[in-house]
Amino acid sequence: MEKYLENLNWRYATKKFDSTKKIQGNDLEKIKEAIRLTASSYGLQPYKVLVIEDADVREKLKAASWNQTQITDASQVIVFASYTNVTEKDVDEFMQNISAVREIDLESLKGYSDTIKGTTLQLPEEQQAIWAAKQTYIGLGNLLSACATMKIDACPMEGFDAKAYNEILGLTEKGLTASVIATIGYRSDEDETQHNKKVRKSKENLFINI
Repeated sequence: MEKYLENLNWRYATKKFDSTKKIQGNDLEKIKEAIRLTASSYGLQPYKVLVIEDADVREKLKAASWNQTQITDASQVIVFASYTNVTEKDVDEFMQNISAVREIDLESLKGYSDTIKGTTLQLPEEQQAIWAAKQTYIGLGNLLSACATMKIDACPMEGFDAKAYNEILGLTEKGLTASVIATIGYRSDEDETQHNKKVRKSKENLFINI
């Protein structure tokens, strides 16, 4: 645990990446697996994760991200795209996956399926979209922790035009919308922010013991 806390202290929101350094395939797969294993409400994972390396696409995304250089200089851009609404088909496919993985009868999951359909699916579409977007931030947190553990730099980013991202990446027609992004790679020696002391609330100001 001490090492984990040390890694969290080491990480920071990288502002300038070394564009010559790329994350190797095996390390990228580990990051993707950490995202895949992320907890979500009901376990439904109402989002897709895009791993973007294409230089032309990233140039377009940079323009839709207020020209922040992380978009083109990082090794990869990770886009969490949440469902704009959750359907019965999504729940049914989730139940089929549980049935197959755990080798249990699909009918035994009817109560669980009905619970999800009776709660999440009953929300107005706008509320569904908000709920789904919240799940992506759990995945983002896992990504940041995994990268820190591997001494890979990352920068979580909300500074982008979601509508432009949706258009560039063809998300709308897939029932998705860009929720939050992260750039991952290796910090540049020229990034002065890496030397800044980490600023967080004190334990006394953050935690309330009841």
